[in-house]
Amino acid sequence: MQKKLKKIAVDTNFFLKSFIKHQKKTDLISPMQYGLLPGGKKIRSKILIDIGSLFNLNYKTLIKIGAAIECIHAYSLIHDDLPCMDNDRLRRGKLSTHIKYSESTAILAGNSLLTMAFEILSDKKIMISDKIKICLIKKLSECSGHSGIAGGQFLDLSFENKKTSQKKIIVMATQKTGKLFSFCCAAPAIIKNKDKNIVKFFEKIGAEIGLLFQIADDLIDYRGKTIKAGKKTKKDHKQGKATLISLLGYQNTIIYAEKMKSKIINNIERYGLKSKNINETLNYILKRNK
Repeated sequence: MQKKLKKIAVDTNFFLKSFIKHQKKTDLISPMQYGLLPGGKKIRSKILIDIGSLFNLNYKTLIKIGAAIECIHAYSLIHDDLPCMDNDRLRRGKLSTHIKYSESTAILAGNSLLTMAFEILSDKKIMISDKIKICLIKKLSECSGHSGIAGGQFLDLSFENKKTSQKKIIVMATQKTGKLFSFCCAAPAIIKNKDKNIVKFFEKIGAEIGLLFQIADDLIDYRGKTIKAGKKTKKDHKQGKATLISLLGYQNTIIYAEKMKSKIINNIERYGLKSKNINETLNYILKRNK
């Protein structure tokens, strides 16, 4: 698993560096690269490639689409770390972008990465039809804006220090984290021009994987070490964050996550032996940084 993630990370970063190299040189390039690269573990790209393997999609095409996803993810982290949001000084084992540069620069760098994602998706070097590219851009837009990542972050902040139901916590986590995973799983089906029911099936699978990832992230915050996680831990409780841990407790949340993983695997096993790739990734998500 580690070797696969490393290869995906190397290939994705190579593409991103090459793409940025051909961009017009501006003062924002440096903070954009800082917030984007080396860019974490690339678990979202791994999920994209896992699902892509079910449809026998071209690896290089998936790497380029994964690069767009990583731009969206990096933008969201840069903005989440701001003092007006989650106020984090560390990200991926180094100073957050707004600490390294400034708050205004971090906001603008994040905005630039958001728009660069769509520039990547629309690039003529991605060998898929324009019709499919438009579908992907529309879907990624929905997953990134007020009905996705941004809306989920709004709910996350709104729920702080408030008694919040399990249903509302799941809705918030599904928007904040699940929507981007939803795109990762739906994109291969869209590229293969599958019918709406199949696309919706993979969107749902992706949303569940994203929720599982958020639960794992919350567990890391609860018990993990800052030096290993690459960001400050044990802060959710201090900030009064609404998490399943705060509602169900640590052990019950682990049980909830394991049941969820089994449900995802059972639903995707219908696609045959290649579904083992997803199983491998889900196990990694739950065991990372432990």
